[in-house]
Amino acid sequence: MAVGIFDSGLGGLTVLDAVSRRLPEVPFVYLGDNANAPYGVRDAEDIYNLTTRAVERLWEEGCDLVILACNTASAAALKRMQETWLPKDKRVLGVFVPLIEALTERQWGDNSPPREVEVKHVALFATPATVASRAFQRELAFRAIGVDVEAQPCGGVVDAIEEGDDILAEALVKSHVEALRRRMPRPDAAILGCTHYPIMQQAFQEGLGPDVKVYSQANLVAESLADYLERRPEFIGAGTQTKFLTTGDPGHVANHATRFLRRKVVFEQA
Repeated sequence: MAVGIFDSGLGGLTVLDAVSRRLPEVPFVYLGDNANAPYGVRDAEDIYNLTTRAVERLWEEGCDLVILACNTASAAALKRMQETWLPKDKRVLGVFVPLIEALTERQWGDNSPPREVEVKHVALFATPATVASRAFQRELAFRAIGVDVEAQPCGGVVDAIEEGDDILAEALVKSHVEALRRRMPRPDAAILGCTHYPIMQQAFQEGLGPDVKVYSQANLVAESLADYLERRPEFIGAGTQTKFLTTGDPGHVANHATRFLRRKVVFEQA
Protein backbone atom coordinates (compact mmCIF):
# COMPACT_ATOMS: atom_id res chain seq x y z
CA MET A 1 0.00 0.00 0.00
CA ALA A 2 1.29 3.45 -0.97
CA VAL A 3 0.13 6.92 -2.02
CA GLY A 4 -0.74 7.18 -5.71
CA ILE A 5 0.28 10.07 -7.92
CA PHE A 6 -1.36 10.38 -11.33
CA ASP A 7 -0.60 12.59 -14.30
CA SER A 8 -1.46 12.51 -17.98
CA GLY A 9 2.25 12.35 -18.73
CA LEU A 10 5.51 13.46 -17.18
CA GLY A 11 4.53 16.74 -15.53
CA GLY A 12 3.45 15.06 -12.30
CA LEU A 13 7.05 14.03 -11.74
CA THR A 14 7.65 17.60 -10.53
CA VAL A 15 5.08 16.87 -7.80
CA LEU A 16 6.48 13.40 -7.08
CA ASP A 17 9.96 14.87 -6.64
CA ALA A 18 8.70 17.47 -4.14
CA VAL A 19 6.54 15.10 -2.10
CA SER A 20 9.31 12.49 -1.99
CA ARG A 21 11.72 15.06 -0.56
CA ARG A 22 9.12 16.30 1.93
CA LEU A 23 7.97 12.81 2.94
CA PRO A 24 10.96 10.49 2.37
CA GLU A 25 9.42 7.73 4.51
CA VAL A 26 6.26 7.49 2.36
CA PRO A 27 6.23 5.13 -0.67
CA PHE A 28 4.55 6.39 -3.85
CA VAL A 29 3.22 4.78 -7.01
CA TYR A 30 3.43 7.11 -10.00
CA LEU A 31 1.21 6.49 -13.02
CA GLY A 32 1.63 8.47 -16.21
CA ASP A 33 -1.01 8.01 -18.92
CA ASN A 34 1.56 8.79 -21.58
CA ALA A 35 -0.29 6.79 -24.23
CA ASN A 36 -3.16 9.29 -24.06
CA ALA A 37 -1.26 12.52 -23.31
CA PRO A 38 -1.84 15.39 -23.54
CA TYR A 39 -5.20 15.74 -21.77
CA GLY A 40 -5.40 19.49 -22.24
CA VAL A 41 -6.94 19.28 -25.71
CA ARG A 42 -9.54 16.61 -24.81
CA ASP A 43 -13.17 17.21 -23.83
CA ALA A 44 -14.38 16.89 -20.24
CA GLU A 45 -16.05 13.49 -20.68
CA ASP A 46 -12.95 11.97 -22.21
CA ILE A 47 -10.77 13.38 -19.41
CA TYR A 48 -13.17 12.02 -16.79
CA ASN A 49 -13.15 8.52 -18.28
CA LEU A 50 -9.36 8.41 -18.63
CA THR A 51 -8.84 9.75 -15.11
CA THR A 52 -11.21 7.32 -13.40
CA ARG A 53 -9.60 4.43 -15.26
CA ALA A 54 -6.15 5.54 -14.09
CA VAL A 55 -7.28 5.95 -10.49
CA GLU A 56 -8.75 2.44 -10.54
CA ARG A 57 -5.36 1.15 -11.74
CA LEU A 58 -3.69 2.85 -8.76
CA TRP A 59 -6.25 1.26 -6.44
CA GLU A 60 -5.03 -2.10 -7.76
CA GLU A 61 -1.58 -1.09 -6.48
CA GLY A 62 -3.02 -0.50 -3.00
CA CYS A 63 -3.25 3.29 -3.26
CA ASP A 64 -6.35 4.27 -1.28
CA LEU A 65 -5.21 7.90 -1.52
CA VAL A 66 -4.48 9.29 -4.99
CA ILE A 67 -3.18 12.74 -5.86
CA LEU A 68 -4.24 14.04 -9.29
CA ALA A 69 -0.96 15.76 -10.15
CA CYS A 70 -2.61 16.84 -13.40
CA ASN A 71 -4.36 20.19 -13.38
CA THR A 72 -6.49 19.24 -16.36
CA ALA A 73 -7.80 16.15 -14.58
CA SER A 74 -8.25 18.12 -11.35
CA ALA A 75 -10.19 20.81 -13.23
CA ALA A 76 -12.32 18.66 -15.49
CA ALA A 77 -12.91 15.46 -13.49
CA LEU A 78 -12.22 15.77 -9.75
CA LYS A 79 -15.43 17.45 -8.59
CA ARG A 80 -17.60 14.92 -10.43
CA MET A 81 -15.48 12.03 -9.14
CA GLN A 82 -15.77 13.17 -5.53
CA GLU A 83 -19.51 13.82 -5.73
CA THR A 84 -20.77 10.80 -7.70
CA TRP A 85 -18.12 8.12 -8.13
CA LEU A 86 -15.66 7.81 -5.25
CA PRO A 87 -16.13 4.96 -2.72
CA LYS A 88 -16.21 6.01 0.93
CA ASP A 89 -12.94 4.26 1.78
CA LYS A 90 -10.95 6.01 -0.97
CA ARG A 91 -9.67 9.57 -1.36
CA VAL A 92 -8.70 11.50 -4.48
CA LEU A 93 -7.18 14.96 -4.04
CA GLY A 94 -6.35 17.63 -6.61
CA VAL A 95 -3.60 20.22 -6.94
CA PHE A 96 -5.57 23.46 -7.33
CA VAL A 97 -6.56 24.11 -3.73
CA PRO A 98 -3.03 24.26 -2.18
CA LEU A 99 -2.07 26.78 -4.85
CA ILE A 100 -5.11 28.97 -4.19
CA GLU A 101 -4.58 28.75 -0.42
CA ALA A 102 -1.04 30.04 -0.91
CA LEU A 103 -2.17 32.79 -3.27
CA THR A 104 -4.84 33.97 -0.81
CA GLU A 105 -2.57 33.50 2.23
CA ARG A 106 -4.87 31.05 3.96
CA GLN A 107 -3.75 28.23 6.20
CA TRP A 108 -4.22 24.65 5.00
CA GLY A 109 -7.88 23.71 5.42
CA ASP A 110 -9.08 27.22 6.28
CA ASN A 111 -12.78 27.08 5.37
CA SER A 112 -13.76 30.55 6.61
CA PRO A 113 -15.86 32.78 4.30
CA PRO A 114 -14.18 34.46 1.30
CA ARG A 115 -12.46 37.75 2.02
CA GLU A 116 -10.51 40.46 0.24
CA VAL A 117 -6.86 39.66 -0.37
CA GLU A 118 -3.82 41.70 -1.35
CA VAL A 119 -3.50 40.18 -4.83
CA LYS A 120 -6.03 41.76 -7.20
CA HIS A 121 -4.85 40.82 -10.72
CA VAL A 122 -3.87 37.20 -11.39
CA ALA A 123 -2.56 35.69 -14.62
CA LEU A 124 -3.41 32.00 -15.06
CA PHE A 125 -1.42 29.90 -17.54
CA ALA A 126 -2.94 26.46 -18.11
CA THR A 127 -3.99 23.92 -20.72
CA PRO A 128 -7.01 24.73 -22.92
CA ALA A 129 -9.16 22.20 -21.02
CA THR A 130 -8.24 23.64 -17.63
CA VAL A 131 -9.01 27.17 -18.80
CA ALA A 132 -12.34 26.05 -20.29
CA SER A 133 -13.38 24.37 -17.04
CA ARG A 134 -13.09 27.63 -15.05
CA ALA A 135 -12.27 25.40 -12.05
CA PHE A 136 -9.55 27.77 -10.84
CA GLN A 137 -11.96 30.71 -10.77
CA ARG A 138 -14.59 28.57 -9.01
CA GLU A 139 -12.21 27.45 -6.26
CA LEU A 140 -10.79 30.95 -5.90
CA ALA A 141 -14.28 32.39 -5.38
CA PHE A 142 -14.70 30.15 -2.31
CA ARG A 143 -11.72 31.83 -0.68
CA ALA A 144 -11.33 35.39 -2.01
CA ILE A 145 -13.37 38.29 -3.38
CA GLY A 146 -12.39 41.09 -5.73
CA VAL A 147 -9.71 39.15 -7.63
CA ASP A 148 -9.54 39.57 -11.41
CA VAL A 149 -8.27 36.44 -13.20
CA GLU A 150 -7.05 36.52 -16.80
CA ALA A 151 -6.57 32.99 -18.16
CA GLN A 152 -4.31 32.07 -21.07
CA PRO A 153 -4.72 28.64 -22.70
CA CYS A 154 -1.18 27.51 -23.47
CA GLY A 155 -1.63 25.20 -26.44
CA GLY A 156 1.41 23.19 -27.48
CA VAL A 157 3.56 23.73 -24.38
CA VAL A 158 2.91 20.31 -22.81
CA ASP A 159 3.56 18.53 -26.12
CA ALA A 160 6.89 20.32 -26.54
CA ILE A 161 7.95 19.52 -22.96
CA GLU A 162 6.94 15.87 -23.30
CA GLU A 163 9.05 15.63 -26.48
CA GLY A 164 12.02 17.33 -24.83
CA ASP A 165 11.96 20.27 -27.27
CA ASP A 166 12.97 23.09 -24.90
CA ILE A 167 13.51 25.61 -27.69
CA LEU A 168 9.95 25.21 -28.96
CA ALA A 169 8.55 25.18 -25.41
CA GLU A 170 10.33 28.45 -24.56
CA ALA A 171 9.11 30.09 -27.77
CA LEU A 172 5.53 29.01 -27.04
CA VAL A 173 5.75 30.28 -23.45
CA LYS A 174 6.99 33.66 -24.69
CA SER A 175 4.11 33.86 -27.17
CA HIS A 176 1.49 32.93 -24.54
CA VAL A 177 2.87 35.41 -21.99
CA GLU A 178 2.79 38.19 -24.60
CA ALA A 179 -0.80 37.30 -25.50
CA LEU A 180 -1.91 37.46 -21.87
CA ARG A 181 -0.11 40.74 -21.19
CA ARG A 182 -1.96 42.38 -24.04
CA ARG A 183 -5.13 41.74 -22.01
CA MET A 184 -3.63 42.20 -18.51
CA PRO A 185 -0.50 44.36 -18.78
CA ARG A 186 0.37 44.35 -15.06
CA PRO A 187 -0.59 41.18 -13.19
CA ASP A 188 0.25 41.05 -9.49
CA ALA A 189 0.87 37.32 -9.61
CA ALA A 190 0.95 34.46 -12.09
CA ILE A 191 -0.21 30.88 -11.62
CA LEU A 192 1.48 28.05 -13.51
CA GLY A 193 -1.62 25.88 -13.70
CA CYS A 194 0.01 22.77 -15.11
CA THR A 195 2.56 20.54 -13.42
CA HIS A 196 4.63 20.48 -16.63
CA TYR A 197 5.18 24.23 -16.50
CA PRO A 198 7.78 24.39 -13.66
CA ILE A 199 10.23 23.05 -16.25
CA MET A 200 9.71 26.37 -18.04
CA GLN A 201 9.36 28.56 -14.94
CA GLN A 202 12.35 30.72 -15.85
CA ALA A 203 10.85 31.46 -19.28
CA PHE A 204 7.53 32.45 -17.68
CA GLN A 205 9.32 34.67 -15.15
CA GLU A 206 11.42 36.39 -17.81
CA GLY A 207 8.34 37.12 -19.91
CA LEU A 208 6.38 38.49 -16.96
CA GLY A 209 9.20 40.48 -15.40
CA PRO A 210 10.80 40.41 -11.94
CA ASP A 211 7.93 42.20 -10.18
CA VAL A 212 5.39 39.42 -10.84
CA LYS A 213 5.38 36.60 -8.30
CA VAL A 214 5.10 33.27 -10.09
CA TYR A 215 3.39 30.43 -8.19
CA SER A 216 4.01 26.84 -9.16
CA GLN A 217 2.61 23.84 -7.44
CA ALA A 218 5.01 21.10 -6.48
CA ASN A 219 6.24 22.33 -3.08
CA LEU A 220 2.79 23.66 -2.14
CA VAL A 221 1.21 20.27 -2.87
CA ALA A 222 3.96 18.56 -0.85
CA GLU A 223 3.20 20.69 2.22
CA SER A 224 -0.53 20.13 1.81
CA LEU A 225 -0.06 16.36 1.52
CA ALA A 226 2.17 16.30 4.61
CA ASP A 227 -0.55 18.11 6.54
CA TYR A 228 -3.24 15.75 5.24
CA LEU A 229 -1.28 12.60 6.14
CA GLU A 230 -0.58 13.95 9.62
CA ARG A 231 -4.34 14.18 10.11
CA ARG A 232 -5.13 10.94 8.23
CA PRO A 233 -2.15 8.61 8.79
CA GLU A 234 -4.23 5.56 7.81
CA PHE A 235 -3.67 6.55 4.17
CA ILE A 236 0.10 6.28 4.39
CA GLY A 237 0.00 2.49 4.20
CA ALA A 238 2.67 -0.09 4.85
CA GLY A 239 4.44 -0.12 1.50
CA THR A 240 8.20 0.23 1.30
CA GLN A 241 9.06 0.91 -2.34
CA THR A 242 8.23 3.66 -4.83
CA LYS A 243 7.40 2.46 -8.36
CA PHE A 244 6.71 4.07 -11.71
CA LEU A 245 4.02 2.95 -14.16
CA THR A 246 3.14 4.18 -17.64
CA THR A 247 0.54 3.38 -20.27
CA GLY A 248 3.13 4.33 -22.90
CA ASP A 249 6.43 2.74 -23.85
CA PRO A 250 8.38 2.26 -20.58
CA GLY A 251 11.82 2.74 -22.12
CA HIS A 252 10.86 5.88 -24.03
CA VAL A 253 9.09 7.39 -21.02
CA ALA A 254 12.02 6.57 -18.70
CA ASN A 255 14.44 8.40 -21.01
CA HIS A 256 12.34 11.56 -20.93
CA ALA A 257 11.69 11.22 -17.18
CA THR A 258 15.43 11.45 -16.51
CA ARG A 259 15.46 15.16 -17.45
CA PHE A 260 12.60 15.82 -15.03
CA LEU A 261 14.11 14.09 -12.00
CA ARG A 262 17.80 14.28 -12.97
CA ARG A 263 18.20 10.67 -11.91
CA LYS A 264 17.62 7.31 -13.50
CA VAL A 265 14.03 6.07 -13.28
CA VAL A 266 12.73 2.67 -14.38
CA PHE A 267 9.13 2.59 -15.61
CA GLU A 268 6.96 -0.50 -15.80
CA GLN A 269 3.99 -1.12 -18.07
CA ALA A 270 0.75 -0.16 -16.33
